[in-house]
Amino acid sequence: MKTSRRSILLAGAGLAAASLSSNSAFALDGPIQDLVEGSEEFWIAVEAYTFGYPLVTMEMTRRVLTNVAAPEGTKAPMGQIIKLRRYPDASFRDVTAPNADTLYTTAFVDVSDEPWVLSIPDMNDRYALFPLLDGWTNVFQVPGKRTTGTAAQVYAITGPGWEGTLPEGVTQYKSPTSIVWFLGRIYCTGTPEDYQEVHELQDKFKLVPLSAYGKEWAPPPGKVDPSVDMKTAVREQVNRMDALEYFTLLADLLKKNPPAAADAPVVEKLAQIGIVPGQDFDKSKLDAVFIKRIPEVAVARIMLHFKFSDGDLNDINGWAYTTKTGLYGTNYLQRALITAIGLGANRPQDAVYPTSEKQKEGLFSRSYDGSQDYTMTFAKGQLPPVKGFWSLTMYNEKFFFVANPINRYSISARQDLKAEADGSVVIRIQSKSPGPDKEANWLPSPPGKFVLMLRLYWPDENNPSILDGSWVIPAVKKAG
Repeated sequence: MKTSRRSILLAGAGLAAASLSSNSAFALDGPIQDLVEGSEEFWIAVEAYTFGYPLVTMEMTRRVLTNVAAPEGTKAPMGQIIKLRRYPDASFRDVTAPNADTLYTTAFVDVSDEPWVLSIPDMNDRYALFPLLDGWTNVFQVPGKRTTGTAAQVYAITGPGWEGTLPEGVTQYKSPTSIVWFLGRIYCTGTPEDYQEVHELQDKFKLVPLSAYGKEWAPPPGKVDPSVDMKTAVREQVNRMDALEYFTLLADLLKKNPPAAADAPVVEKLAQIGIVPGQDFDKSKLDAVFIKRIPEVAVARIMLHFKFSDGDLNDINGWAYTTKTGLYGTNYLQRALITAIGLGANRPQDAVYPTSEKQKEGLFSRSYDGSQDYTMTFAKGQLPPVKGFWSLTMYNEKFFFVANPINRYSISARQDLKAEADGSVVIRIQSKSPGPDKEANWLPSPPGKFVLMLRLYWPDENNPSILDGSWVIPAVKKAG
């Protein structure tokens, strides 16, 4: 793959990217076969690590994002809604690959004791989606304009094994796990007037335990755990655990977040190294020699999935993307990879995030550089085929917004793009203005290296479509 490991799908992470981003790399510092040749136990442990990576990462993310007494910025206590109010500017450094298209409205809940009721207001035909992720990072339900429309809706999120009666007008959504992440996104143009409209919508959302539904209820203050590391990126916290710490946590999480029925073959293997759902980890079954080596090999194997993905990742015209997100079945490597680089990714029917760091020139690729002018040309009638919206976002090489004279961080149809005489639409990617008559199509670039991300929300499933490859992303080329 020509695109770096950290680029693909970062946009799908949203809030999670803040806590996941890390530059840590794991090297194989010795011949693996010298240590583990013929060791079935070792490779079962590597497989177990990969299998459990999403659940462990989700839990560590939950701890960081909820470890506050009251909602503040990108964090809120369990059961309380985070409401991001504005798009970031070029000074923002909390989240890698931020977007200037949707305002996040999110929360973590634990449905092990009782269901939680989510009330979504009438969105007035505004595009929005509200995916619900289980502890394994599967999007098990996704209410929103594409699936359930924009009228007011009320859902009870119930946990594994819950049985009971719900109030009239409340639709049940069964979560396979006790951990649930509500990761809503609401489209906003970013004007003062539209900000106000979205804020009013955000303030109408309600999230309460079932026992408080229909009653006056105020959430209790959150409990702040001083032992939670709030500074180190979550991915780094997970990756630096040794196998003993990692498997102990995994076994504990499995008590309330059971594996799926389809996971039975791997669950049977897990028992051989002391991991049995519903029980504490039996560390006596894990060879102490492997405690540090297992995470190193497993993380390297997950990241190598970039190169050896067997079609799980695409690389077309310098754009890398995947349409295998949100629901993973037993594709544990893909699930772990998306967890590592884009926790919170949507189903492809809701969003696809092609990313490009280099311009393809025949057999070679060169990093984009602001000293050069580039164009991206959409032929007549070939703008990204979506039913939601599309945008092209500019980042510097570290995946942050770029300061520019017109404060434009992304470009889309809302810029009133001007077509050429032949009907094509040319996006002009350059550091200096192309002139007043062409500024509508100008995406300003920084002086140095930069990265482009194309967001396609609610991709059209009819031809042409990015979902089946019948719509092909045009290459970015040097101007002239």
